[in-house]
Amino acid sequence: MAKIRGWIYAFICALSILFIVILFKIAPKKNWKFRRKWAKLQRFLIGYKLIKNGEFEDADMIMINHKSMLDIIILEEIYPKNLAWIAKKEIGEMRVFGEILKTPKMIAVDRKNPRSIVKLIKDAKDRVENGRVLAIFPEGTRGRSDKLLKFHTGAKVLAEKLNLKVQPIVLKDTLYNLDVKKVEVRSSDIKMTCLPLCDLSDPEWFEKARKDMQKAYDEM
Repeated sequence: MAKIRGWIYAFICALSILFIVILFKIAPKKNWKFRRKWAKLQRFLIGYKLIKNGEFEDADMIMINHKSMLDIIILEEIYPKNLAWIAKKEIGEMRVFGEILKTPKMIAVDRKNPRSIVKLIKDAKDRVENGRVLAIFPEGTRGRSDKLLKFHTGAKVLAEKLNLKVQPIVLKDTLYNLDVKKVEVRSSDIKMTCLPLCDLSDPEWFEKARKDMQKAYDEM
């Protein structure tokens, strides 16, 4: 049944993405409103229930563990501020998904180019100064186990260079509910824990953030 639901959802999701791209072109300034409504539609289609522990704080950047496309969908619907997602450049180069990144001014990163960090910092500063909150997956890619992957240093560099307020957010069971690789969809509870802001005055804050996120994941 999960496989059948997965293929049906994949078809409907693809159509909804095309529709969103059209809306972006018609009214680009309303893209955040369209994104939130699209994300709410995905919750209806998948049928998950979110159980949230903790509150969103006044952050400039959120760090999220990454297992499923559902991670993005959930934050897009419920986060109270306009998120600027940091994604790999390859996604921005895709025909349809590229528009989803370009119109809302998301940030594309060329991970193969060491010099891309300069542009990343410049773009991140611009988004924060314009009231956006950066959203980043410090693992850099999706993991499939219960252990968080090693964190890449991009989030650390951004936070320290721009003196950002950083909040870690942990999600659990998003992969169970939406597995794009296996094309499977299920309806069950998803847990979210919002951790306190990181203390950037601590030289080990980044490593501690990973440990705290892993601990929160294990306890959920």
